[in-house]
Amino acid sequence: MTTKPSQLVDAQTQAKWFARVREARQTETKEDYVELIADLIAANNEARLSDLAARLGVSHPTANKVIARLQDDGYVTSEPYRSIFLTEKGAQLAQQCKQRHQIVLDFLIRLGVPPETAEFDAEGIEHHISAETLGIMKHFKG
Repeated sequence: MTTKPSQLVDAQTQAKWFARVREARQTETKEDYVELIADLIAANNEARLSDLAARLGVSHPTANKVIARLQDDGYVTSEPYRSIFLTEKGAQLAQQCKQRHQIVLDFLIRLGVPPETAEFDAEGIEHHISAETLGIMKHFKG
């Protein structure tokens, strides 16, 4: 037996919700790349295109296209056959992403979610969460 919602929200409100989700999807790739570039630089002193492609599970040409877009948007610098580096703008975005990820991860663990599951879930949630909800999660003492 399925239940029907008693009342739908108005169309404008629902459209706003879906627009926010679409916007989050568009920024998700950029955020994943700059965060991973920062992690690779911290671990290996460099970020190479082949490492990005392997860790993100995408082809070399796909990773190359994203890096070209990130370069055009001022998040990274790169030259053919060289490492990829974050610009100041890219480093700031990576730091914001890491902080947001950590807040979501810590919150999920405090709720009792096993760390491995929490890590997996935080990776998706971090891109779609509002600043308001993130603030509440950050200060949740549960």
